[in-house]
Amino acid sequence: MHTRMTRLTQTLTAVGLAVAAASAAAQPAPADRDADTVRVVVSFKPGTRLAHDARALMATLGGQVKVELPAQDAVAIVLPQHALARLRQHAAVAGVEEDAKRYRGMAMPARAPAQADRDEVPTPKREYTPYGIKKVQARLVPASTNAPIKVCIIDSGLDREHPDMIGNEMTGEYDRGTGNWYDVDDPHGTHVAGTIAALKNDVGVVGVNGAREVSLHIVRVFSDLIWTYSSTLADAANKCKAAGAKVINMSLGGPDASEVEQRAFDDLEQAGILSIASAGNGALSDYRYPASYNSVMSVAAVDQNNNRGWFSQYNDQVEIAAPGVAVLSDVPHGTGRDTRLRQGDTKYAARPTADSPTTAKPVKAALYDFDEGKVIDPAAAGKHCLIRTNPFGFGLGKRIKNCEDSGGVGAIAYSLNQERHPSERDKVVATIPSVDVSGPDGVALLAAVGQNAIISITANDYDTFSGTSMAAPHVSGVAARVWRHFPQCTGKQIRNALDQSALDLDAPGRDNLTGFGLVQARAAYDRLLAQGCGA
Repeated sequence: MHTRMTRLTQTLTAVGLAVAAASAAAQPAPADRDADTVRVVVSFKPGTRLAHDARALMATLGGQVKVELPAQDAVAIVLPQHALARLRQHAAVAGVEEDAKRYRGMAMPARAPAQADRDEVPTPKREYTPYGIKKVQARLVPASTNAPIKVCIIDSGLDREHPDMIGNEMTGEYDRGTGNWYDVDDPHGTHVAGTIAALKNDVGVVGVNGAREVSLHIVRVFSDLIWTYSSTLADAANKCKAAGAKVINMSLGGPDASEVEQRAFDDLEQAGILSIASAGNGALSDYRYPASYNSVMSVAAVDQNNNRGWFSQYNDQVEIAAPGVAVLSDVPHGTGRDTRLRQGDTKYAARPTADSPTTAKPVKAALYDFDEGKVIDPAAAGKHCLIRTNPFGFGLGKRIKNCEDSGGVGAIAYSLNQERHPSERDKVVATIPSVDVSGPDGVALLAAVGQNAIISITANDYDTFSGTSMAAPHVSGVAARVWRHFPQCTGKQIRNALDQSALDLDAPGRDNLTGFGLVQARAAYDRLLAQGCGA
């Protein structure tokens, strides 16, 4: 395997990162950047005096230090564009590179969630084991009396008051930019943590380690923006090491490699730490970082039938696979949605569109073909509008609002494309319940125009997402569960055991789609028990 450098200007046509990039572009520019400045990472040559002189020069040039990376002899700064050339010429400077962006993994609502996950929604009186926990053999590994392995989750924070989390050992970082690790405004990090460590407590869901078998350390790098920087990620990884973590989970990535970031993960590997990252949701063969560094384990996504998720990145850095399609897990309190759509005796897989309200009770109304929803149509009054839209849902909010202004009581969006995902960039918000279905389901509903359909959207603490973001924590959870039995092993040795014991999928041996195959906890445990840590 090898590492290839790519450029930030590379066109992102793939679904996952294209959506992320478009969303980021719509966000306001950070206060530390404008058209005349650039954020870069500066690496210093050995020699404290020279480095001191270089820092003095940076201050003279108007540079502002943003991130210190002493372990990598580097620093991230923002400075005027015109000052770059002079900085590069300083005798203490070994290199200057753009501080690459790292996007939060897109937790994509599933087009058609597993039927079991739709019908077995957790409640305060019922606990549910997601299919992925069984697929990775989590429950087949015996209990251990050894100290729990610490897993560091670099993400968007964790709802520490979630019923499935209370009782776990949890620590984390405060960051001046993102706030406390337990301040959450996004479900991504909590969903990841639930897959790793949701407790078996007769409520909610169960994670790979459901009996307080891991401890968690949380580093929050995402807040209101969906992206951060490679320097911030390297700093977060260093904080994981300082906290005593043995496994680092990163459900994030970007298209550009960073020499300093790569050096940070190489250093962590040498320190015995296992770094695991999502391969990316672009459905392309391009590399995503940090997953595609040799010192990081790149995880692809498969569904409950062991088929590769259509969105999952594929290349020669993909190392292993795990469940990442229609994964049920925890989300911050009240942010999950149990969405039901029924027409006659048929239940349809549906997701609430962005900003859809919940329903106090199921809303029953006749189906109406609202076409593309671009104009007001009084004939839609009292009905559920079927709205045909594009695969990315551009302008969907306005179309749903047109349905509401026409007197419609609900909206059902679909695209003739097999896959589509609700737009989160449309600022027009309607007050009627609105859901999203697949293209084939939309066509089936069109055939039932005039007949009644029922929409129900209720809030809960769980949700079903798809993405390699959901696959990576399965591997992190398995690594920690197995490693607890063999604390004498290094991260490299645990990694090798996971690779060599994986359930082979697709082409025989390692392949670019699913790597060595589906991660298997019991098989890895048995291998280590029989062969030891190995080389």
